[in-house]
Amino acid sequence: MQEDTIKSGMVAIVGPPNAGKSTLLNALLGQKISIVTPKPQTTRNRIIGILNDPAYQVVMLDTPGLHKARKPLNQEMVKIAVSSLAEVDLVLFLIDVSLPMPVKQVHTIEYLETTTVPAILVLNKVDLLTREKILPMIETYRNIYPFAAIVPVSALFKSGTDVLLQEILRLLPAGPRFYPEDIPTDATERFIVAEIIREKIFLLTGQEVPYSTAVVIDSFQEDEERSLVTIHATIVVEKSSQKAIIIGKKGSKLQQIGKNSRHDIEKLLAQHVMLKLWVKVQKNWTRDMRFLRDLGF
Repeated sequence: MQEDTIKSGMVAIVGPPNAGKSTLLNALLGQKISIVTPKPQTTRNRIIGILNDPAYQVVMLDTPGLHKARKPLNQEMVKIAVSSLAEVDLVLFLIDVSLPMPVKQVHTIEYLETTTVPAILVLNKVDLLTREKILPMIETYRNIYPFAAIVPVSALFKSGTDVLLQEILRLLPAGPRFYPEDIPTDATERFIVAEIIREKIFLLTGQEVPYSTAVVIDSFQEDEERSLVTIHATIVVEKSSQKAIIIGKKGSKLQQIGKNSRHDIEKLLAQHVMLKLWVKVQKNWTRDMRFLRDLGF
């Protein structure tokens, strides 16, 4: 197939928080570039994954969850998700079928009316339901919005993702490659490292703390002779009590966050890593627009 006749385009993955958008992106790519936790609203920035093949290039955008936002941080997250709809050739609207269909889920579908491109409804976590329960759900959503296709998947077990990819390629136009064939994402290593550390905070701390944390990479130094990368990072929180939780008794929690993070970072960089973490209190940073801009919002 000639380079100018490959299937290529940009695809936004949108939907309510915690529907499995990041898990789906990682499943389609065959590797982890977007953090995954059991808690909603984990993804803050738009993360791009690039699915390459001699016959196609699919640029996939993992976006923050669509929800009613009150804090400036959450408002910026929703803006990122909504703005993605204006830049793509196709939308994947992802929902968690294991949850009852709430009114707010219908509300999030209304965001699709802001775009004119085709949308595929992706019914995720179908491994948790019987076929008898899934079929009427498909009919319900078909009556709510004119989806170009409806595809049941289990992103966690990579079931149905091959069918989803076929539907994506069917709906994408022919065009050129947007990125080189050998890169899976446009995110920098520093960004992914910060996200890995933030993921471990989500997994190792309580309900309140993760949403009030940000991770700033202070330095990233590579020593090629020793095959060693030394990373200094600051975990920013809003309250002294949150700082105490993250540090833990005699520094035990922070040590565990560092250990788990270093394991994944070494897999990412294929080098030994020396990771040094600090915790800093910056009151109300989630409402500080200047700081949010510094974080990339």
